[in-house]
Amino acid sequence: MSSITEKVTLKKVLTATGIIAFVGTGVYIVANRASNQNLAASLPTPVELGNLPIVQPTLKYGFALDTFSVKEDKIKSGQVFADILLAHKIDYPTIEKLVQNTKEVFNVNKLIAGSKYTMLHSDSTKAADYFIYEPSVYEYVVFDLKDSLQAKVVKRPVTVEVRASGGVIKSSLWDAMVGNGMSFELAAKMEDALQWSIDFHHVQDNDQFKLIYNQDYIEGNPVAIGDLHAAYFKSGANEYYAIYYQNKDKDIEGYYDLKGQPMKKGFLKAPLKYSRISSHYNLKRFHPVLKRTKAHLGTDYAAPYGTEIYAVGDGVVEIAGRTGGNGNYVKIKHDDTYQTQYLHMQKFAKGIRSGVQVKQGQVIGYVGSTGLATGPHVCFRFWMNGKQVNHLSLKFPPAKPLPAEEMVRFEKLRDSYLAQFDKIDYTAMTPTPKGGKVNP
Repeated sequence: MSSITEKVTLKKVLTATGIIAFVGTGVYIVANRASNQNLAASLPTPVELGNLPIVQPTLKYGFALDTFSVKEDKIKSGQVFADILLAHKIDYPTIEKLVQNTKEVFNVNKLIAGSKYTMLHSDSTKAADYFIYEPSVYEYVVFDLKDSLQAKVVKRPVTVEVRASGGVIKSSLWDAMVGNGMSFELAAKMEDALQWSIDFHHVQDNDQFKLIYNQDYIEGNPVAIGDLHAAYFKSGANEYYAIYYQNKDKDIEGYYDLKGQPMKKGFLKAPLKYSRISSHYNLKRFHPVLKRTKAHLGTDYAAPYGTEIYAVGDGVVEIAGRTGGNGNYVKIKHDDTYQTQYLHMQKFAKGIRSGVQVKQGQVIGYVGSTGLATGPHVCFRFWMNGKQVNHLSLKFPPAKPLPAEEMVRFEKLRDSYLAQFDKIDYTAMTPTPKGGKVNP
C-alpha cells in the first residue's frame, strides 16, 4: 500500500437511483507497476510528412499486426492448449517441445475459460507464427511457435490514481453502487475492510460511506480497483472507520480503527457476501417444509445457487457430510468455546473434509437447497459453550492494538485520510436533472 499526499479534488455526481457519489478527479500518486516497455496499441493514424501521408502501423503485443493474418478468440470450456494449436496447423511434436521449453515460464494447463487469445500468421495458409494468451488485463504471454519455441510473460504498464468516492444510500447498497456505475470490486473491498463491524445485510436509507482507493489504468482505460486505503461508514449515530496500515518491516498490516485497534475480530458478521437474511434466529418459527412450529436456532441467508460460503473464523472442520434435514453441511470447531455450522450447501469447496484446518474468510462451500430447504440459502448456526445462540447479539473482545512504537506513524497516516474525508460534503449536494450535470 502506498501513502498519498494531501491534495484532493472532488467532483460530485448524483446518480439516477439510490446513491450519491463523489468521484475524486485529483491524482495524488502515479506509479508504474510494470516494465517500461511501450506496448500501447494505436489505430492507424495519418501523419503528414510534407505532402506525403504516412500511416502508422497497428501495434499490439510488440508486433505490427498489419503484417500478419490475425485471429482473435476466447478459451472455450474444456479447451486445452493442444486443441488451439492443432487447429492452426501446429503439429504434436512441436507442441510437446513448446510445452517442455516454456513450463518454467507459464503452465499451459492453466488456461482459463473465457480468457482472450490471439493467433498471428505471416501466411494464413501455413502454421501460425505466434500464440498470444491474456490471463488478465495486467499481462499477456507470447509463445513463439516457429523459431525459438519459447515464451515470455509481458507485464502491461499500469498507471495508478488514488481516488476518493462516497455516497448516501437510498436503497440497497450493492444495487445502488453496481447499478449506477460504481465498481462491484469497490463494493467488495469496502465490505472486506468493514466486515467485522458492519452487517451489510442491514444497511438503511441515509447510511453514508466514504472511500479512498487506487484506480488502475492501462493505456488510459480503467481496468480494476486496486488497494483500498481507507473506508468510512455511518449508520444512524454510529460511525466506523477502517484505515489500512503496514509497518516498514511489513510484519504488521491490516485495517485498524482510529485508535489503532484491529478491525479484524474473532468472527465475521456473516458467512456470505451480497445476500440477505431471510429468516432470523427464532424459538417459535413456523417451519415452511414441516408445516409446524419448530425452533429455528440459526440465521438463514438467502443467495443465488453457487454463491461462495465463508468460514466466519479460524478453526478445524469437525464434519463435512450430509443428513436428510441439513443436506450438505459443514461444522467447524473454532476453540473450546465456539463452533459454527453451515447447512443446505450445494457442494463443498475443494479440500473441505473432516480434520482440515480452515482460515477466517476461506471458501468452504457453495449455496444450495439440499435437505429441508425451499430455496437456495445457507442456514448459519452458532454454538457457544455447547448451546446454540443468536450470533448477531454477541459481542466479542477486541484483538490486540497496534504497538505503541507504531502509533506515531499510524496517526500521521490516519489524519491525512481524515482530512480528505472532510472534503466530501453530503449536505452541499443538489438534485441533478435528468441528462444534466452537477457543478463541482
